[in-house]
Amino acid sequence: MSESNKGIKETITIFLKGFVMGMADIVPGISGGTIALITGIYERLIRAINNVDFKFILYFLKGDFREANRNIRKIDFKLFIPLLLGIGLAFLLMSNLIYFCLNNLVAPTYAFFFGLILASAVLIYKQVDGLSVKNILFLIIGFLFAFLFVGMGVMQIGHSLPVIFLSGVVAICAMILPGISGAFILLLLNQYKYMLMVLKSLQLAEIFVFCSGALIGILCFSRILNYLLSRYKSFTLSFLIGLMLGSLRLPYQNIVGVNFSLFILVPGILGFLVAFVLENKSGNAKV
Repeated sequence: MSESNKGIKETITIFLKGFVMGMADIVPGISGGTIALITGIYERLIRAINNVDFKFILYFLKGDFREANRNIRKIDFKLFIPLLLGIGLAFLLMSNLIYFCLNNLVAPTYAFFFGLILASAVLIYKQVDGLSVKNILFLIIGFLFAFLFVGMGVMQIGHSLPVIFLSGVVAICAMILPGISGAFILLLLNQYKYMLMVLKSLQLAEIFVFCSGALIGILCFSRILNYLLSRYKSFTLSFLIGLMLGSLRLPYQNIVGVNFSLFILVPGILGFLVAFVLENKSGNAKV
């Protein structure tokens, strides 16, 4: 295969991964970071975000175009452009379908995501260096954090601009953490429906403040994750597996009480298998 064909194939693959990540991020309780993990682009994504340096704007304003160009070249556009296009398209095309399923097919929809998250935890476990005491400890900490967090009630903190800014910071950090959903964070902060209304009515001030918070949050948090993955990979992955397992509380709460039948079992098995298909199609890429 020629280099150009390989490049096109890689771009399409990243776009499709972004599309699936976008679908996951729409659903409160499901994290796009989980999809990034099982499709093998998580570490590259964190590293790419970490490498973004906005000093090029400063150099550009000073007229130092050579230094500005040098900084711009560090940005992984081959990842960001198709990935963000995929995520954006998923939000546009799939949001109505996901919301329909969550409102009309609650139990089978959450059964599907239960299977998907559970399989994802199994797949990521293969990359952990054994069941050491420290790995188990970090897994338990991650589990308890997610389990207790999912059980929190909705906060009543209003919709002021500082609250919207902080919501953007926290939500975007959650979106890149497997097991913790940015949409669910917004639900807990009582900002989910409000931000949907803001987007629908194009309230530019609120959108700008939220996006500013999200930008600052992801640039800062990615540096922490990049450091942890490079220095303490097994401990970090064990913690992330715990987050995924603890987050199963949310889909479980939406399944329990429904008569156990093929109506629940089939979507659960399907979600479990989808995770393995996604990992296999990604060439068994390592995190």
